Amino acid sequence: MTRVHAFADDALQDLDAVGLVQALHDGLPVVDVVEAAIARAQAVDADLGALAHEAFDRARAEARSPRPGFFAGVPTFVKDNVDVAGLPTQQGTDAFVARPSKVDGDFARMYLATGLVPLGKTQLSEFGFNAAADHARLGAVRTPWHLDHYAGASSAGSAAFVAAGVVPIAHANDGGGSIRIPASVNGLVGLKPTRDRLAQDKAMRDMPVRIVSDGVLTRSVRDTAAFFREAEKVFRHPRLAPIGDITRPGRARLRIAVVTKGIGRESSPEVAELTLETASLLESLGHRVEEIDPPVPDSFVDDFLLYWGSLAMFIVRTGRMSFGPSWDPSRLDNLTLGLDRHTRRNLHRLPRAIARIGASKRLAARHHATYDVTLSPTLATATPRVGHLSASADYDQVMERLLDWVAFTPLANATGEPAISLPLATTSTGLPQGMMLGAGRGREARLLELAYELEEAAPWPRIQD
Repeated sequence: MTRVHAFADDALQDLDAVGLVQALHDGLPVVDVVEAAIARAQAVDADLGALAHEAFDRARAEARSPRPGFFAGVPTFVKDNVDVAGLPTQQGTDAFVARPSKVDGDFARMYLATGLVPLGKTQLSEFGFNAAADHARLGAVRTPWHLDHYAGASSAGSAAFVAAGVVPIAHANDGGGSIRIPASVNGLVGLKPTRDRLAQDKAMRDMPVRIVSDGVLTRSVRDTAAFFREAEKVFRHPRLAPIGDITRPGRARLRIAVVTKGIGRESSPEVAELTLETASLLESLGHRVEEIDPPVPDSFVDDFLLYWGSLAMFIVRTGRMSFGPSWDPSRLDNLTLGLDRHTRRNLHRLPRAIARIGASKRLAARHHATYDVTLSPTLATATPRVGHLSASADYDQVMERLLDWVAFTPLANATGEPAISLPLATTSTGLPQGMMLGAGRGREARLLELAYELEEAAPWPRIQD
């Protein structure tokens, strides 16, 4: 298996973000940490293809006087679909030429206020539509666990760098699974928070159904918990109870529903078995576990796909207005163009689809009146090899393959509920396979407490071992 990583005997060592904060407080120089992260990025990016724009000199300057915050001096990357002052936002496409942003977007302003030092921006699929970042010109973003396989979804670049040890924490966002999918593929922790939990850029806030949530990818539960604790000090939504400082497993024994059938698709026999093994682990820890059928109407897949396609249609039809005179739709990939065509052909069905997606939160609320948590695999099958989801291939072929793989994650985007992927399983080929835990609106604390418990009970593999 072709595995690469950047872990070394340098200032970063194998510390997670919280461990690095402690080392910095104990006197580890920030400049040494940032230089180590830059060197690591340069060492592995030729293999991974994760870097979209580098800001190494800026990071070096900031390391001499990092902004205050809990994570002051901790290096990170920002996904290349949110604005960071001084860097272009290229959105993973060749369809226009991005100019450097004049100011930080709302999310980046909140994110960097925690003290994180950005080394640059990470690569994504075109406008985040594909569940694999596979650029026609630049090639694929590959998982460091096996370079023949994708790093997964539009937050692939961030995930690859965290998994490979370049940085301990990186930005990701999730409109159909793009925090949880790369977490699953790369052996990471990925929490998609409740809708409105974190500050978001205007484009995300203006969606008819706000399916996108921002967050982070990390290697430990405590890093994810610490990030949300610190983010709440900068931004707090008034209608959501705070998550607070979650530092240990919870004591409550939970009612847990187990779902092994995807939305309109079956999971592979191996993935179903791995999910049931995780269910057995939860049961051994004293939780009440019950296997159920997916609590989703038959219309969900078609509705979500049509809404997903409407986002592509908006971009295709308004690109020049949004991105300026360099806009060239002929340079869009086949998936974006195919989603646009699909929506235009079915435009009469879009209002009902949006209404049903918006109403899904009521169905979810009824489900979580019975169950505290839902366990499922994050993805229905093992990670595809590079080329399987090429956006330059025929649209119908790629879409069918996407639906086969991404059969569990979109529901939480529609309902707005939180869900976390944990690296609790490994396939027969040695690749990470995430398990997903979902809870009711505002229940991130419950998910983090359960994640701590599972991390203690079944520590996940490390890429450097």
